[in-house]
Amino acid sequence: MNSQIAIPFLAIARSIIEVCVPGLSLRKYYAFLGAALLLLVLLGELTLSVRRQSPAYDEAHHLFAGYMSWKTSDFGINPEHPPLVKSLAALPLLSMNLKVPPMRLNAFFKVEAYLDGRDFLFGNGGAPGADRILFRARMAAATLSLLLGLLLFLAAREIFGDAAALFSLALFVFEPNIIAHGAYVGTDMGVACFLFATIYALYRYVKQPSPARLCVLGLAMGFALACKHSAVILFPMVGVLILTEILGPQLAAPSSRKSRFLHLATAFVVATAIAVVILWSFYGFRFSARPAGMQLNPPLAEYVLGLPGIEPRIFLALARWRILPESYLYGMVDVGLLSASSFPTYIFGKIHAHGVWYYLPVAFIVKSTAAFLVLLLLSGLAIAAGRLRSRREILFLSIPPLLYLIVASRGGINIGARHLLPMFPFLALLIGGAMIALARQKRSWASITALLLLWHAVSASRSAPVYLAYSNEFWGGPANTYKYLTDSNTDWAQQLIAVRGYLDQRGPTDCYFAYFAEPIIQFRSYGIPCKPLPTANIGGFAIPPTVHGTVLISASTLSGFEFGSAVLNPYSQFQKLQPTAVIQHGVFVYDGAFDMRFASALGHVTRAESLLAAGRPGEALAEAQAAAQIDPEALQAQMILGDALAALRRPQESAAAYQSALSLATTMEPDIAAEWMPQIEQKLRP
Repeated sequence: MNSQIAIPFLAIARSIIEVCVPGLSLRKYYAFLGAALLLLVLLGELTLSVRRQSPAYDEAHHLFAGYMSWKTSDFGINPEHPPLVKSLAALPLLSMNLKVPPMRLNAFFKVEAYLDGRDFLFGNGGAPGADRILFRARMAAATLSLLLGLLLFLAAREIFGDAAALFSLALFVFEPNIIAHGAYVGTDMGVACFLFATIYALYRYVKQPSPARLCVLGLAMGFALACKHSAVILFPMVGVLILTEILGPQLAAPSSRKSRFLHLATAFVVATAIAVVILWSFYGFRFSARPAGMQLNPPLAEYVLGLPGIEPRIFLALARWRILPESYLYGMVDVGLLSASSFPTYIFGKIHAHGVWYYLPVAFIVKSTAAFLVLLLLSGLAIAAGRLRSRREILFLSIPPLLYLIVASRGGINIGARHLLPMFPFLALLIGGAMIALARQKRSWASITALLLLWHAVSASRSAPVYLAYSNEFWGGPANTYKYLTDSNTDWAQQLIAVRGYLDQRGPTDCYFAYFAEPIIQFRSYGIPCKPLPTANIGGFAIPPTVHGTVLISASTLSGFEFGSAVLNPYSQFQKLQPTAVIQHGVFVYDGAFDMRFASALGHVTRAESLLAAGRPGEALAEAQAAAQIDPEALQAQMILGDALAALRRPQESAAAYQSALSLATTMEPDIAAEWMPQIEQKLRP
């Protein structure tokens, strides 16, 4: 190896060899030993990080679905995602004697998955049992991060050499987003791993076609499809890369281009066929999502009707002809519905009604280390200046992340930079190749590159041991991430172990907690003695209009994005207060006396909504009137008051309530007001 970048890793590897095997010359294995050390570092980072964290929002239902797919071949508990990662995470649990909660009859599939997952996790020994089960599952899921690191090293070594391989792997190992999500029981790292594996397999095939390499390509594609539905982006990715091969300057003659096209098109079809077979294998080659005549709730034929245009007919045709498993089709429908409806978006302290196109590019800039961004910029300049002349390699490493970013940015589901994880291995490899090329041409670049790598690693450590809230220095670091982004960028509800430790140390006599994940995860499972406060997902609590004591609020709840508007957020006042403490950058602690009229009113609103849905408008009216009396400025209170009065056929009074709600709606964010006001105006019409 010629570059100074690799010297630290080689020195460590050499020392180990000299101690363990004196006199043995293994110079050619130094790169592999350096890679092994880096992967051990990654394993250590992941292990130390997840041991400090309670379950994140989505982990329990993923794990329960994976466990039941092994035990009962039920793929309908959580068809929102394919089974590969869930089954892998559940594999270490099969030897444990675990109790399974009873199924909730006639429950919407997501309600069943989330609540059964919670009961499964905490019904086997409470919080200590949940932590023990989850640690096993997380370590199983972490194998995909280690596999991705290994694939990155092997690809970089084949393409650019040992020095670039070690440098690229070091970037990957100290990337805070990789560490943050690398051991969660979730699908993001799995799809990142096999998307990269597919493109690497395609690269090897186009360089030297063979039946074995074609089979590997098909296997990698199948594994990617079995991780997450977003893996379907592989097909346009592969298609574009094949097109670059056909149009490449090495094929000048039209006959050569035609021959190359036919060859690669045939390979693409064969690889796709292999991938589909692999996907079916993860569902046991069974079309039905659930075993023994059990049905999805709602059925696919009903659920698909929520899609626009001709999409329902397409999915029903795929189901009728059994092209893909029912559970997989159901998940694709769910993704389509989520993208169509979209979630509210929180960015730069403001809430938007739906997704915004610039969310993911901004999230990438905020949550990547500054050193990584500088290295990426320098690499782009090096490529533009012709310092890296590998045309095919540049295309294979730049087109996939660029295409992925474009497609993901149009998806509308703006809930975290974790959706960009598939970009990082490609960019790390591209940076490694470009920067090592610069270092070999001019010695000073080796020192600059090494310093940037050191900055990258040190910056990531600022979030240790919980890396989820990382943001780079230009944005104030992890302590300030909540000001710009929320949800899985800062707070995925994983702080309960730390919250319990904080409260045990302080011992408050009276505390309240607005916890992001209730009721999916219950903070009282960890012995946290606080009273619950309403969130966007749960309410109905009797909260006094004034609260004295300690108030804890999850960062995601504090942002108000799940309520859909700052006007609907009962905790907006706390955004202007200085917290007593911030636990793991995700739970804010306040002490004192607080005006909680809005939150108190929401308790009555929730009860009124339940009573009205149960056909008890008289009782609903009493609760709605109590809510409006406690806080007349609560839009939700005026809306439910109008609904209750309308149900009791008191049009003049209901119109007055709706008029108050309409006036409050004008103070909302413009795009949110544009959706609320027509709905209220419709209620005002006779």
